[in-house]
Amino acid sequence: MAAYALHAQGGTATSAGTAAFLARFEKQVDPDGVLALNERARRAAFARKSYMAALALKASRAKTRAKIPTSGSRNGVGGQP
Repeated sequence: MAAYALHAQGGTATSAGTAAFLARFEKQVDPDGVLALNERARRAAFARKSYMAALALKASRAKTRAKIPTSGSRNGVGGQP
């Protein structure tokens, strides 16, 4: 319950980590800092969406692999057939 109260009051210290995570995409799309701010932000948003989509695909494939029964098992749990 205390964790909910802490988050409700904004008492978490994740802003620096979040800023660093988002800054990596701006560095990725404009390493030399030559783009206009709005163009850099637009490209960073697309880079972030691409990263998240690739992460979701990777998770989906891992879940699918986990559901595939192993050879010799009938119900995917393993053991004796």
